[in-house]
Amino acid sequence: MKPLQPPDTFHLDAAIGWLGLGNSLEANEELEKITPGLRAHPDVLEVRIEIYARAKKWEGCVEIANALVELRPKNHFFWIQRSFALHLLKRTEEAYNQLLPAAKKFPKVWTIPYNLACYSAQLGRLEECKEWFGKAMAVDEKTVRQAAVDDPDLAPLWDSVGGMVWK
Repeated sequence: MKPLQPPDTFHLDAAIGWLGLGNSLEANEELEKITPGLRAHPDVLEVRIEIYARAKKWEGCVEIANALVELRPKNHFFWIQRSFALHLLKRTEEAYNQLLPAAKKFPKVWTIPYNLACYSAQLGRLEECKEWFGKAMAVDEKTVRQAAVDDPDLAPLWDSVGGMVWK
């Protein structure tokens, strides 16, 4: 896809600036100034998904993330964000299934097996949870330990092992 051109790039940059200042409403207003036919451009969608996430508009995040996974399949962030939004919508099985292919595509991204562990725990599949958690630890043990300490999604795992962090 062709890069955006001025003045659309000016509006995109302004939207990013507004997000940096914590103002999602102004960021969204800037995106609305982009040429209508270019509002589905991946660069615009990347900013839009951030606006939706900050507003907790999870259905919109899923839709945008679906598009971004198609448009930019080599970016792991959109795979993770889609599944996270699905999980928050109480569609955890779907979140798991949508993220599963990413585990093979991005073996060095700890967040993917970690989230699969969380979803497995929430689905009551504790042996699977332990496997995914072990894979996440193998990628980045320190970061995973820090993330896991207070993660309520992993409570079923901690309950099953007597509250000890998985080794």
